[in-house]
Amino acid sequence: MTLEILTPEKRLYSGDVYGVQLPGIDGKFEVLNRHAPIVSALGKGTVKVIKDKNTTSNFRIESGFIEVLNNKATVLVEGATEL
Repeated sequence: MTLEILTPEKRLYSGDVYGVQLPGIDGKFEVLNRHAPIVSALGKGTVKVIKDKNTTSNFRIESGFIEVLNNKATVLVEGATEL
């Protein structure tokens, strides 16, 4: 799956990943390879990018949205910083 994490100022992440864990409005959820199409609001919390079994990256976000379509996840966020 291809993942992009974007802020109004810059692209924080772009690349192929195994999955991504996100802070949804009602709790955490995970998007994996070949996930069904979805658009969801995100709350304040940590986005965990799972590159493979042993490699992850974390980003702290204030709020945002995710769109998953055709095996590509696009995360649009405000106030993000890499942890």
